[in-house]
Amino acid sequence: RSGKLTPTQVAKNIIAMLEDCDKSTPPLRAIVQWDQEQIMLMAEASTTRYRNKCTLSCLDGIPVCLKEEFKVVPYHHRVGTVYLGTQPETEDATVARKLREAGAIIIGVSNMHELGTGTTGCNPNRYHKIPRNPYNPNHFTGGSSSGSAAAVAAGLCPVAIGTDGGGSVRIPASFCGVVGLKGTFGRISCHGSLPLSYSTVSVGPICTSVADAAIVYSVLAEPDLLYPYGLKQPKETLSDMCAPDLKGLKLGMDWTFFKACDAEVLSACEKAVKHLQSLGASVVEVSLPEMEEARVAHVICILSEMRDFLQPDFNKHFHEMNLETRASLALACQFTALDYIKANRQRTRSMRFLQEIFSTVNCILTPAVPCTAPRIYESDLLTGSSDMTSTVRCMRFMQLGNFTGIPGLVVPIGYSTAGLPISLQVMAKWWDEAVLLRIGLKLEQFREQTKKPSIYYDILA
Repeated sequence: RSGKLTPTQVAKNIIAMLEDCDKSTPPLRAIVQWDQEQIMLMAEASTTRYRNKCTLSCLDGIPVCLKEEFKVVPYHHRVGTVYLGTQPETEDATVARKLREAGAIIIGVSNMHELGTGTTGCNPNRYHKIPRNPYNPNHFTGGSSSGSAAAVAAGLCPVAIGTDGGGSVRIPASFCGVVGLKGTFGRISCHGSLPLSYSTVSVGPICTSVADAAIVYSVLAEPDLLYPYGLKQPKETLSDMCAPDLKGLKLGMDWTFFKACDAEVLSACEKAVKHLQSLGASVVEVSLPEMEEARVAHVICILSEMRDFLQPDFNKHFHEMNLETRASLALACQFTALDYIKANRQRTRSMRFLQEIFSTVNCILTPAVPCTAPRIYESDLLTGSSDMTSTVRCMRFMQLGNFTGIPGLVVPIGYSTAGLPISLQVMAKWWDEAVLLRIGLKLEQFREQTKKPSIYYDILA
């Protein structure tokens, strides 16, 4: 607004940095498709609006990227594969359209785990390669919104959009030390993304701060006639988000569940909870029942739905898929209709349990991920990575939100002794993203410092 910097100048910086990313050793591989002409067209239009004092929204001129799972004109809608999106896209997903209408500058589409089937972001195919964690390029970013989190952590853009069916926004945000919000199921339109799992996937922003996440959420969260699951939603609100303290808020803690993580993660998360208590919040012990049943049922639901949707691909493009994707879809073949029905009965039970719990507390706190970002090995670069034990562990605190549709926010709270980010997760009742953002703002105050990643670009320089 002051005129000291223009969207055009920022866009030129970003283009230079995207070129640098591609040439670095190892390449960052956060943004996998970008177009200099497209970026400059949007930036120059925004610069003109600022000059004429007629900006479209507070996102006008702000650089953003979208996960390759979304249709974004004029890029290829590959969804992490080598066989989808053979032609440039001609129609935007709803979230891409809304960002354009808000004046945001789409700097490209970001890398992702092939078809969203994993939690590492490891995607060795020729179009994607493995995105690197900006805090340590020898470690994974997390998945499946891997490039989105890497782009934000590395400073290429303050906002990225991801999808989350089993932690795919929150896991990479946690591993890369940035903020990740999974909205309530249906809150933000999925129209124009590949419908891999229609009952577990939510859309959400990955951002540098909680305030930025709130801004993006407020722009994107509303009913979309093209996406029936969110039509009956209540109006989004950010009421009390900036309250000076947390007095009156009750934080639900299932300590047995909470403590199922690495010692360093537990220590940081326990200190963060004490910080929230110092601001007036009270801790209420709760019991999350049937978590193992819910975990298994979530896996049955997400894999069955993905296998159903990808059946033609599995038959026709089997040999073009990564080995890990083949294994996951082959496993999904083993589930029966009876398994799927029972899993959905468990979903009803789990949602009823949560209704009771949320009648006594405002939120549920957990660590975001039980560990820090896993290491990349040489073999991963060639054949990919398939470690079911690690995948299941990374999803431990994520699945309840996807299975029942409640919203979740992850906020970085510190670092391991190796310098890798650690985050806390806050979950709330359906449609109550406002309380997540209120608590998230206070969690940011707990972190004494933000360490600059080893890969970082200053787009304002």
